[in-house]
Amino acid sequence: MSSESDSSASTGAFRFAARTRHLQPSAIREILKVAEAPDVISFAGGLPAPDLFPVEAIASATASVLAQSGPVALQYGLSEGHLPLRAWIAEHLAETLGLVCRTDNLLVVQGSQQGLDLIAKVLIDPGDLILTENPAYLGALQAFRAYEAKVVGLRSDADGLLPEALADWLHAAPVRPKFLYLTPNFQNPTGTCLAEARRREVVAIAARHGVPILEDDPYGRLRYSGSPAPALATLPGAGPCLYLGTFSKVLAPGLRVAWIVTPDRTLHDKLVTAKQAADLHTSTFTQRVVTETVRVPGFLNDHVARLIAAYRIRRDAMLAALERHFPAGCTWTRPDGGLFLWVTVPGAIDTHAFLPTALAGKVAYVPGAPFWVDQPVRNTLRLNFSNASAERIEEGIGRLGSALRAALR
Repeated sequence: MSSESDSSASTGAFRFAARTRHLQPSAIREILKVAEAPDVISFAGGLPAPDLFPVEAIASATASVLAQSGPVALQYGLSEGHLPLRAWIAEHLAETLGLVCRTDNLLVVQGSQQGLDLIAKVLIDPGDLILTENPAYLGALQAFRAYEAKVVGLRSDADGLLPEALADWLHAAPVRPKFLYLTPNFQNPTGTCLAEARRREVVAIAARHGVPILEDDPYGRLRYSGSPAPALATLPGAGPCLYLGTFSKVLAPGLRVAWIVTPDRTLHDKLVTAKQAADLHTSTFTQRVVTETVRVPGFLNDHVARLIAAYRIRRDAMLAALERHFPAGCTWTRPDGGLFLWVTVPGAIDTHAFLPTALAGKVAYVPGAPFWVDQPVRNTLRLNFSNASAERIEEGIGRLGSALRAALR
């Protein structure tokens, strides 16, 4: 008798697990492979600007770590994470978000993506329901589906998830979902924020139905206009909330240092055990370098202020270029922060099928279809504005606008 895994695709003697049927390559990563040529202006990757990385500060911290604690820094470390770094994160969250946590509520992970994977590994059984906004972050969809979850996308608009969509779905749901996944600040891919009034409604609805919330907040500090909104876990009446944060967007993604805040000790311990099975611990050396970098008084606030000033210029440049160059019938979001904006083009254009035309014109974007949870909306696309100068943005949006105009003739 053959096992279930025998029915999966195989190669030679290797018989893949049945769950590998749910593994899909990242549409973004596949596009980046063809968008790396120097003459291509790429708005495809979710990339912070490398010219703004704090190279000197990180170099100084690296030298200090090696000089003061080199042998320890190069040794194995705690699975939970470097204690001084966890203490700094706890203090930082309390100061910036009013999110109070203890060091033993914090787990340091290898980037937010590992955090999503570990949470999915610990919480999701095959067939479990996960709720999210629609469209949603592609990396989260990949992580949840890899563990055979059924992801349900709920209606969203320019102010984020519609509370009535959540309430209606939960009222009619045959089973309780495992959790609600949200990126409330400058969401990837749309750049939209969950409005403050809606935040209060959403957490109240989730708490009433006993549904935990996973708040993914990689972009929250990168606000260029508008007023800050509270973290979901800090709102009155909030039920159990996990909070996922990262240094990738405010220091450098290559450091691969992020964290999970858990409200429940048992869940925390399960996540630690899952991490031990994955990689034992996040790099001891990198954690110490990050700690040495961020604990310099005033450094992070000053650095984030520089990022905000630069990214605001690039966001405004892209919005202005879209107004000048895109054809009638196109609409786009106007994000108050983050790295992305979301474009809807006339329905005659399938942005996946149109991508080779754009690449032939030496400009790249990410088609919107993979971000949609259920039926893909094929006339949408995501643009990244942080990783190009204002001049390159003007040129690239001009190229893309010309190609769209030609396709619509």
